[in-house]
This record gives sequence, C-alpha cells and structure tokens, in this order.
Amino acid sequence: MYAIVTDGSISRYINYPKAITIGDVQYPAKIFSLWSKSELNAIGIYEVTFDDSNKKDDNWYNNTNQTFTYNASAGTVTAAYGTATAKAHADTLWTQADSDNGDLPFDKSIGDVKVEGLKTVLIKTIKSQAAGELQNTDWYVVRKADAGTAIPSAITTHRAAVRTKVAEMETAIINAADTPALEALYAYTEQEDGSVTRPLGELPELES
Repeated sequence: MYAIVTDGSISRYINYPKAITIGDVQYPAKIFSLWSKSELNAIGIYEVTFDDSNKKDDNWYNNTNQTFTYNASAGTVTAAYGTATAKAHADTLWTQADSDNGDLPFDKSIGDVKVEGLKTVLIKTIKSQAAGELQNTDWYVVRKADAGTAIPSAITTHRAAVRTKVAEMETAIINAADTPALEALYAYTEQEDGSVTRPLGELPELES
C-alpha cells in the first residue's frame, strides 16, 4: 500500500501499484518496481509501514481503526492502531435509565440481559461443544430406553467425564476477574513434555 503526500499531508492512498497522475504528470505502474524508494519519495509516493504493536486479538478486544501518519523528517508514512478496548466480560443489563429514556423493548424487563458478555458467550460455546460430544453416544441411551440394553461402562464413564469437565470449565470462566483473565484461560503454551495445553483444559473425547 502506498500513500501520496501533497503539500506535507496525505492526499490519497494506492492499494497496489498502478499508473497514477501527480500534478500534471502521469506515471506508469512500473515506477513502483523500477524506481528506488528515494525516487518515489521525491514525487510524493511513500510505501506505508504497518505498525501492529497496539493490535490485540479480536476475540477479546475491540481494536481502533488505523491512523495514517506522515512523518516529514523521517520520510515515512505509518499506519498504526490506537489503544484497544477489552470486550465486556460480563453481561450488560437493561436498566431503569433505559426504561426512563424509552429504550427498553416491550418484551424486556429491567435486569434482563441487554448485551451478552464474553463469559456468557464462552459458556454457551462450551455447552454446545459438550452437546456435540455427548450426541455421539446418545444412541446408547436411546437403545437402553427402547430395548433395555445396558450402556457400556466406558460410555457411561465418558459421558460423566464430559459433564464434569464442562462444570469445571464454566466455573473457571465465571471466576475470571476480567477479560485478560479470560484470555489467559484460552492461551496455549508448550509444556516441558512438549505437549501444548491451555489452563481451561479440553473436553474429554471418546477413545476409539
């Protein structure tokens, strides 16, 4: 990506090399590959440097739009993010103020969830994943109900282990103090034995 600087300010951007007109002069696209950096700078073309140092994981943070800055003394154009804002880890609720302002929907009450926080979203995801895992062995339960065939002990043990782990994961999520603490639960790190794990752990999978 390139920026065109005119009279000390960025006037427009070029997403890819192409023929351009600057002032009264038209330049072919090949100048981007044939000309040196200083030659491009001399006519006001600067390749944009992207600074992602402030950019954080979109799963946990709301990032700002990029700000493009021309530094005349350094001869650079930089695109940088501002300070990211952590997504709400707790639910936002409808309040009396919402009701007083006429913003409370007719089917909602004060104290109902207005916007789900990360904790609610993450717990719903885990429950959905657990349901998918249990679904693989639901037929054993149906068969027992229909035909009275006993459920193998390994299946019963696995299903109980899934439910136990779900409860542990939900507790860990609920007890997280803030968004960085939630993020830490999901951060994979390599252990001394070479395995890669996360503090939250994983749902048990049935061995084939």
